[in-house]
Amino acid sequence: MKKKHYLIAIAVCLLAAVGVFYYYLMSGFSTSETTQYVYIDDNDDLDSVSNKLLPIASEPAITAFKTLARHGGYAEKIRSGRYAIKPGENALTVFRNLKNGHQEPVMLTIPESRTMDRLAGSLSRKLMVDSTVLAICLQDNDFCQRYGCDTSTIACLFVPNTYEVYWNTSIDYLMERMQKEHKHFWNDERTKKASAIGLTPNEVCTLASIIDEETANNAEKPMIAGMYLNRIQKGMPLQADPTIKFALKNFALKRIYHDMLFIDSPYNTYRKEGLPPGPIKIASIAGIDAVLNRVAHNYLYMCAKEDFSGTHNFAVSYSDHLRNAARYSKALNERGIK
Repeated sequence: MKKKHYLIAIAVCLLAAVGVFYYYLMSGFSTSETTQYVYIDDNDDLDSVSNKLLPIASEPAITAFKTLARHGGYAEKIRSGRYAIKPGENALTVFRNLKNGHQEPVMLTIPESRTMDRLAGSLSRKLMVDSTVLAICLQDNDFCQRYGCDTSTIACLFVPNTYEVYWNTSIDYLMERMQKEHKHFWNDERTKKASAIGLTPNEVCTLASIIDEETANNAEKPMIAGMYLNRIQKGMPLQADPTIKFALKNFALKRIYHDMLFIDSPYNTYRKEGLPPGPIKIASIAGIDAVLNRVAHNYLYMCAKEDFSGTHNFAVSYSDHLRNAARYSKALNERGIK
């Protein structure tokens, strides 16, 4: 009789233990009513992963996760990534997602950065990549040549769209993806249009980057593209003010003064004929398509309008251009813009 009672007691204890474990295992993991994200790095261990989960996890759930991790071999094979913790998911589901590397992608938008340092900084805020390491890669000629570019033209590889990628994407994979997207963007239609105006895709991006810096008015960009192409065809220097800002690495300049035009730089289009060695920013798609679909006209000069509308006065003759420039200079002086 005593043995029977003893067995019953053991069974009750076992059932209670199973019930408690089931409660810990199957109860909701997150305390939030919205999806939360946890970022697991390459150097994380079980303790640091648990600490990252702790702010969003219920007490039973984090206990269950640690138990599963200790007995499920998770500590020996932690997978980096961006993991979604959705409302209603239990500890077992979260554990399986992390252990099997079932991460959530991020939507990565390539910004129209002026320098590769800035691009690296922007991408590192969305990805696991180290900004310093990426910046060094983008300034290394051997690295850039793997993707058909050099340090002057590597900006051409980046088409400023939004892409779905994984947070722990490596630099090599990221660049391979950008190369694939670049080839997709430069389809037969765009390549033929570039050839028809005597430019390579990289040269189109270079001219487009200058036009982007001249105006934010997309409707006017094909007009500006036509003017610069006219100057190239006549062997005239572009004399594009944005290239002076780039050469000086001073993008906040409101006015370009005469003494600035003598800077010794391959990007100084007042002293160097033709296009600079590469883009002065990541060219916008609107800018690229403006070059490929430039407006045919006879204009050789342009100057910002004195109404500060962001558009330009165009001129065929240098004398007309000087009159336009005088009006704009007067407007700058009246506003006290130095």
